[in-house]
This record gives sequence, structure tokens and C-alpha cells, in this order.
Amino acid sequence: MNKNIKLAVAGAVLALSASAANAGIIIPAGEWTIDINGNVNGFMSTTRAKTPTGTYDGGFVAGGRAYEGQLDSESGTASGDNARRQLGLTTGLLPAWIGFTGKTRQNDLDVEFTISLQPQISDNGITGDGATAHSSTSQFLNRQTYLSFGDKSWGSIKIGKDLGIFASDAILNDMTLLGVGSGGSISGSGDNTTLGRIGTGYIYAAWKGQVAYTTPNFNGFQATIGLTNPNQIGTEQTLAAGTNGLNQDRYGFEGKASYSFAANDVTGKIWASGATYDVTTTAYTTAGTVTTNTATVADVGVNLNAAGFGLTGYYYNGKGAGTTFLGLLGVNDAGLKRDSDGGYVQLTYVLPTKTKLGASYGESNLDAADATDAASNLVRQNQSYTLGAYHPLTKHLNLVAEYTNTEAKAHNANRAESNTYSAGAILFF
Repeated sequence: MNKNIKLAVAGAVLALSASAANAGIIIPAGEWTIDINGNVNGFMSTTRAKTPTGTYDGGFVAGGRAYEGQLDSESGTASGDNARRQLGLTTGLLPAWIGFTGKTRQNDLDVEFTISLQPQISDNGITGDGATAHSSTSQFLNRQTYLSFGDKSWGSIKIGKDLGIFASDAILNDMTLLGVGSGGSISGSGDNTTLGRIGTGYIYAAWKGQVAYTTPNFNGFQATIGLTNPNQIGTEQTLAAGTNGLNQDRYGFEGKASYSFAANDVTGKIWASGATYDVTTTAYTTAGTVTTNTATVADVGVNLNAAGFGLTGYYYNGKGAGTTFLGLLGVNDAGLKRDSDGGYVQLTYVLPTKTKLGASYGESNLDAADATDAASNLVRQNQSYTLGAYHPLTKHLNLVAEYTNTEAKAHNANRAESNTYSAGAILFF
């Protein structure tokens, strides 16, 4: 399997065997070795969403991400004890995946390419195949297209699109990566994936154009630094307008360092990462007004495993970095940066049957930049907790069941809440 799929399998807290984590369809092809790999998954889910108070800006409930007060896919406002239930058959946080990786050794260099596509099953358009306008959100994703070269003596260089560097370990250690988490059935209306714990514990790492250098592994220590596409940071303004900034004058910078260790029966990993971007956008409320700021964010995390138990703790803090997606709501219309922070804690245990049980809680907080923010319906906190069971029916096929409660709170005390129940399966090859 390619690197990120292997990390997803190994780090997403399912009781998978080592052979499953490394199994792909391997084809020798002359000087190359081709690895065809991926997954197929599907989940039945039901969500009951309740919005007892008014609108909010930037919160989400049941996967219905909200910008400028939009609470879900059906309504832009909510008031009173407005409860609704929706069923769905959807892919989970990790979309279905088909990846092609080629590796060879040439001129004392390890050379590799990866191209992958991610389809999904949750198209509710009238044709069910994405052919209608209603199905415009149902499409193949392209999350990886990169080349890399290097040697274990000095490291490796990657050029292309791959998982972002900042916050990548946060999502790869999230147990909902192989399940649904927040946003099960409402995402079934057409979104390609659910949210898992994105926005309720960490900022999404996203899939970014990048030039990155990774050091050799020094007895468990490894670091990565990279330049990233400067227009991949999102803001409320740019997401609403469908564009991603203008005239950026420098690349984004992202980096991380980690240390993996094993001592007797204890294994673990400690990591830290960060990102900084210059953000130049046209103000949302004042046409033609340009605002510029620098967004910065850093995180720290730890994962420990012993005697069947697994513990993950994670925390991030940023200025102008926003919430859910990097840069979203990071500044207000006056150009003032908002502070944000959050994190999650996760505990798992593997039963003698190899079923892994897990409990996870996380929250993402967004501070007010001024008195106007403090009195507004700007989201103050998105939080959720998940209970999950993950059973390896075979070394490749896993059954998954989850319950997730999600709540969004605004600075003016408006709030919304949802409960999602999901069950399904995910198969890796």
C-alpha cells in the first residue's frame, strides 16, 4: 500500500494484522514494482438533528457545515424546537479509494510515483450516477498525485499533491477515520465523505500541492518540512465566493517532527507540527476591500499502546487559523484575527475477540476578536463525542458501528445538536 493508506490502517485504531496493513496487489513490471491498493466502504446511518435556538455562523451539526447561518442541507435558518431525522447510505470519513503506486531503484535513488482516485456511494441524484445537476457534489476526488525520490541515507523529496503536513497525525490517529463520526446521513445527500472528528478536535490537514523534504529515520525521530500551495488556505469569504484568495506573495510553510518508540510492551509516538500562511482576500461584506493577515497554528500529540489499551491525546492553538478548515473564520470583517484552539482525547481497548472498543471526545473553539463578534451568532465551539466498535471479520474486512453526539454553540448562546448512529463495513486491499 502507499504510505498514507498504510498510516491510515495502522493509525486509525482498528485491530488489523500487519499483513493487512501492508497488503496490496503487487505486480512486477520490468524495472518497476506496481502496487494497486485502496478500500471500499459503506455505512447505513441515521441522524436526528435538533436546533432549539436561532441561526449560527460557522458551526455545523450532523455534517451540515454552516456558513452564514446555514445549519444543514435543507434550511438556512432554524428557530424553535426544530428537530429532524434523516437516513443515509454513505461512505465514511475515509472515502472509497483506488491508488496506483510505482517504485523503482535507479542511480542510487529510490524513485516513486502515486496517483489515486476516491469515488463514493452516497449519490442521491435522480440518476444515481452524478449525471444530473442535483448530483454535482457526487464526483471522483483526486487526493494524491505526486512523485518522490531519495535514499535512506539522506531522506526524500516529494513533489505533488498529498496529505497536508500540519495536523496530519491528528486525523491519522482518529478512530473515526475508518468509520463515520459526525455527519453520517446528512452527508449522504451528496457529500463525498463524512466529517469524522474534523472540526471537533482538529483542523483538517487537507490534500495540498507541496514540495516537501523528509529526513531519514534517526532511531525513531523523523521530521518533514514543506512549501505548500498558498491558495489552499480557506476563509469564510473565499469559501462563499468559490475562490481561494488573491495575489498571494509567498508559499505556505508547514512542518512536523515525531518520535516513535517501543519499550518492553509499550509502543508510542509523540509529534508536533505547525503551519503559517499569508492570507490575502477580498472582504466578504465590503466588495473590493482587500484584507491581509498571517495565519499561524501549531499542535502537539501523543499516542500510547500497551496491553490492548490505546490512548491518544491531541491539542492545537492558532491565530487567524480559524476552525474546521485552515483559515475558515480566521478573521472578521474588520480584518482582526481570531484565536482558536481545540483537541481530543481517545481511549481504545482490544477485546480477546479482537474487537476494538473506543471512546473519544473533542472540541474546537473559536474566540471573538472584538465586541461585535462576542455579541454575534459566530460559532464559539463545535464539540462531539463518539463511541465505536471495530471488528476485523477477516484480515482485510472490518465491521464498524458508531454513535456520535455533536453540538455547536454560538457566542450569543444559539446552539444546535445532533445524534448519529451508523453501522457498516470497510475492506482494504
